[in-house]
Formats: sequence, structure tokens, C-alpha cells
Amino acid sequence: QVQLVESGGGLVQAGGSLRLSCADSGRTFSSYAMGWFRQGPGKEREFVAAISRNGGSTSYADSVKGRFTISRDNAKNTVYLQMNSLRPEDTAVYYCAARSQLWVSPDRREYRYWGQGAQVTVSS
Repeated sequence: QVQLVESGGGLVQAGGSLRLSCADSGRTFSSYAMGWFRQGPGKEREFVAAISRNGGSTSYADSVKGRFTISRDNAKNTVYLQMNSLRPEDTAVYYCAARSQLWVSPDRREYRYWGQGAQVTVSS
């Protein structure tokens, strides 16, 4: 069973940084590829970044390339999203998700387990 809990959200000024964490309380974290998605006000949930089971492969949405970095620590059952140079348009609820496959995917339909979400607000 996978249970995901996000933390690290908050309010930040444009240009600032935040790091989101997503911890899994189960024992099979390393069996899952992980992804971050976000949903802004009035918008559909969209792909942000993903990382393979062993961390060797990553993928990013064009809108966050060069600003966000996804990483994982399988010993701590945790995936991270380092967000730099934040913009007001990055304001959203950020969700981590787990996919029981080796490789990354930007398709939210392929992720079975989801966290409860963490609010990130970027002020201008």
C-alpha cells in the first residue's frame, strides 16, 4: 500500500524558492516511478515532473525546465521537487503521485496513488 503525504508548500514572492517533499509510509516506494502534478485555480491538473524508480531518468514540463528539479531518496521513501525562480503562474496545488512502472510518464491517468496536495502561492 502506498500512502503519500506532501509537505513544504507555502507563500513565496516571485523569484523565490520552495522545496516540496512527498513521503511514502509504505515499504514499496522504490518500486514506483514518481511524478509531480499541479492544478491551478480553474485549470486542469497538469504534469510538472517525473522520475524513474532508480532516479536515473527524469522528465519535465516545458514550463518548468531549468527552474524545477525532481529528485528522490529511496532510503527515506521520499521524492522532492526543488522549485527556483518561482513565478505567479506557478501558483497551484501540487500533488505527488506514484506509478507502478519503471519509467517516467507525463500522463496523470497512469498514476495510481496520489497525495492530498500542497498549496504553493507565488505573489508578484
